[in-house]
Amino acid sequence: MRPRTEFQRLREQAGLTIAEACDLLFAAPRTVWGYESEGRRVPALVLKTMREAAGHRMQAQGPSDFRFIDLFAGIGGLRRGFEPIGGRCVFTSEWDKYSRQTYALNFPDNHEIGGDIREFSQAPELIPEHDLLLAGFPCQPFSLAGVSKKNALGRPHGFLDETQGTLFFDTAKILLHHRPAAFVLENVKNLRSHDGGKTFRTIMNVLENELGYHVQSRIISSETWVPQKRERIFIVGFKDRTAFDFAAMDVGKPGFGPKMGSILDPNDSVDPKYTLTEKLWEYLQNYRAKHEAAGHGFGFGLVGPSDVSRTLSARYYKDGSEILVKQEGKRPRRLTPRECARLMGFETADRPFRFGVSDTQAYRQFGNAVVVPVVEAIARHMQPHLQAALAIGQRGRDRDDGSRAEEGLSLAIA
Repeated sequence: MRPRTEFQRLREQAGLTIAEACDLLFAAPRTVWGYESEGRRVPALVLKTMREAAGHRMQAQGPSDFRFIDLFAGIGGLRRGFEPIGGRCVFTSEWDKYSRQTYALNFPDNHEIGGDIREFSQAPELIPEHDLLLAGFPCQPFSLAGVSKKNALGRPHGFLDETQGTLFFDTAKILLHHRPAAFVLENVKNLRSHDGGKTFRTIMNVLENELGYHVQSRIISSETWVPQKRERIFIVGFKDRTAFDFAAMDVGKPGFGPKMGSILDPNDSVDPKYTLTEKLWEYLQNYRAKHEAAGHGFGFGLVGPSDVSRTLSARYYKDGSEILVKQEGKRPRRLTPRECARLMGFETADRPFRFGVSDTQAYRQFGNAVVVPVVEAIARHMQPHLQAALAIGQRGRDRDDGSRAEEGLSLAIA
């Protein structure tokens, strides 16, 4: 990843797009892009203006009760859930440059957004101390090749061998080094059945038996909070035993949540470019008819204001087939990126969400994201137990400090 220039870092902390920076500085886009380049001299007055803009935004952050890190951060869905209960993000890692752009626009940070997590798992001391680890790690198969041979040779093998080469391995190394009070991991529902269940069993073995955390998992559908059927697995772990009970979390009843009308713009106000072309609409209808004749369930999903949608996917930009909006007397249309932001709970009436990327990138980002209100509900359910865990940890640190003080006193007397 190319190092950020001071101008770029300040622009991101100020939460400005290139266009907004141009307006603030009364400068042409070419000039501002030049400021972002390495080796380009930036006038002192420009840097002063950017520092003031960044400082004003950073001051809007309130006090924090705990510190967390955001790994495989995407566009910050997990972070959005835990900031309202008093969390302060002290480290972020996300490899996709377009997701980093969206993340930077929406979160005022005093830290750069890290790229490849493997750089940090190899040197976890570079990551600040934290109380909570958040990670939406990708699902990958774990190779157990060589385990039998190690057994025969009497060599130990744990997650450092069993999960090596996977991104969960990098998460586990960071957990091992920092030992935060708690963690929340998120993944697709099929993680439980992936590779015949071997992947999930390996993950749980590492978290519980090798890292020593008290771990619970739950598959949660987003239907209660947004008009979308989206199921994800969440894995919550505490270093010390608490009264946390994931199964006791209220997730509401299917069918009683909001409907698409709550997130849709009026069709007549939506840019015509989101309406399917005649050729694409014909293709999707023929594709559906072909699979229905064969007894398959493949095809497009058509929704109106009173419906709940299928799961928004990262491939939505291709044809939008899983969620097409009905239009009276016209071909259906895709959701706009702004509607996707609402469907995923990133944008509400009192909380706008910003993105300065193409529609294609926005669709990918929302399709890969978590549903924010689901994470907010998990955070609220965890909050008292997280506070208890932090108190336990503090008592342990106080005892350690006291023991060290007594030891020092004994040595001094001797």
